[in-house]
Order: sequence, then C-alpha cells, then structure tokens
Amino acid sequence: MEIRQLEYFMAVCQELHFTRASEKLGVTQPTLSHQIKALEDELGLPLFDRIGKKTAITEAGFILLKHCHTVLHSLESVREEIQELQEMKRGRLSVGVLPGELNSLVCRLLPDFHEAYPEIQVRIISADNVAERLLNNEIDMALTITPVHDERIVSQPLYNDKLYFAVNTGHPFAKGPEVSLKALKDIPLVLFPKNYQCRQQIDAVCSLRDIHLRPAIETDSIESIISLIEVGTGGSILSETLIKQWNKPGIKTLNIVETPFTRQIGLIYHKEKYRGQAVLTFTELLQKLVSQLGLRVEVVSGIK
Repeated sequence: MEIRQLEYFMAVCQELHFTRASEKLGVTQPTLSHQIKALEDELGLPLFDRIGKKTAITEAGFILLKHCHTVLHSLESVREEIQELQEMKRGRLSVGVLPGELNSLVCRLLPDFHEAYPEIQVRIISADNVAERLLNNEIDMALTITPVHDERIVSQPLYNDKLYFAVNTGHPFAKGPEVSLKALKDIPLVLFPKNYQCRQQIDAVCSLRDIHLRPAIETDSIESIISLIEVGTGGSILSETLIKQWNKPGIKTLNIVETPFTRQIGLIYHKEKYRGQAVLTFTELLQKLVSQLGLRVEVVSGIK
C-alpha cells in the first residue's frame, strides 16, 4: 500500500467520478483505475461499487477512508514538525563540554541562544569523557581538547589555548612580563583539582622538569579561583580561555618562561550522526564568541 494510492483513493471518494478525479490529480483515467484496482487486490475487497455511470463507496471503502484521513493527517504533521526543526522552532540540543573554563565558555552562549530560539531545549553535560558520550549517542556535539584520535569522530579546531600565570597586580611577580615554573613552587598557588584536564597538563609539564607544585588551595570553582587571586591569597596558572572571559583589571597575567603551555580547543561530532540546524547554529555562535573574546581562531567556517 503506497501513499500515492491512498491519495488517489481519497480523490475518487471526493469526486465519486473516476474521470473528474483523474483530472484533479493530473493523471490519466486508466492510470487512476489501475492504482485503485491494485489497492483493491491488495485488500481483497472492492472499494467502490461501479453501477452504470455512478460510483459509490463500499463498506470496505468507508473503513479505508476513515483511516486515510488519520494517515495523511499524520504525514502532514510529520512534514510540519520537520519543517519546524529546520526553522529552529522546536527540537533538542545536547552539548558535552570539559569541566572548567570550557564549560564556562559554552554557558556564556546560553542566554543569547535561548532568546533567539526559545523552543529549543538545550542540555549541557559537563564531563571528562565527552568523546565516549558522543560515541554512545548521548550528546550531539562536544567542546574539548582536540584532536580526538578516533576514526568515528570528526574534529573541528576552533583556537589554540595558552596557559599563563595569573596573580594580583600588587604581587611582586606582577612587575615582570614573565615567570619561571621553578619560581612558582615556592609561592601559594590556587589550582583546579588533579582530575581537571588543565591541571593534568600543568602537572605533566612540571613532571618533565622535575618540578613539584604544591597548591595551597584546590577548587573546581572558577569564581573562587578568580576571587582568591584578586584578594592576593595566591597565584594560579590559568588558560587564555578563562582569562579572556573574566578580563579582571586587578589581575596581571605573565608568560611562563618554559616551553609555552598550549593546547588546541575544538568541537567534535560523531562521523555518522546527522548535524541538524540546531547543531550548526550553535557551532556558528560559538565561533563568533571565540572571535569576540580575541582567541586565536583556527577555523571560521561551519561544517557542512
């Protein structure tokens, strides 16, 4: 049973005349008759009584007609709802993001995105295993450190992120343009916990140089780290992503003498998952935010 056959059937029901129905449909009368006959053969009962020049709907025809209205109405609803998805009038978007500054970056988009597309339900998942969640189809996209070495995942670079030493402007170190890692081991530090990617990168570089940083305070609260630096409790090693987001005048950032801490930040998608309009639009807005913050954009065009 084909949708076209049901449409032909309903046209005959409306006209109760095969010639007029064929003209209305823009097909030949033999073509229409053939399709109705094929439908009757499939159902095993006649749908119309053809008595002389008159056409009447049979009992079986009335049953089919009743369900045709439901089927075709449902198909029209499908078309309308899919069109609404394309026009961003409905839908869901799940975004995975590494905890910390990248989570903060994504969350900055939410007010504007919600104002522009209030019917899109957005879910932000902060987790270390965003690639795994992407592969499990739990999220539509993720912001993370790239590249991700999995042939099932497509990576889209956004910018290169550098780590700096941040300290209160009144701190003695604030007088110079740079500082060494060795000098940091003897001052109070406020750092993210060891499970954070940023902290792991710091510890890895320090380990290669046999330097052991002992933070006075560990916290996963960005607000607390910024506040503690501002009041002079200690310094911290922060990413350019975080520094550009907060842009506090009371905080001085210094280059770290040793090999620069850099990492590539990007978006990842499942290679086989369809990227709908919500994903493409969120990607575009994130690219614009990165540019506005003055981060070094690597790719500015959206994925097609």
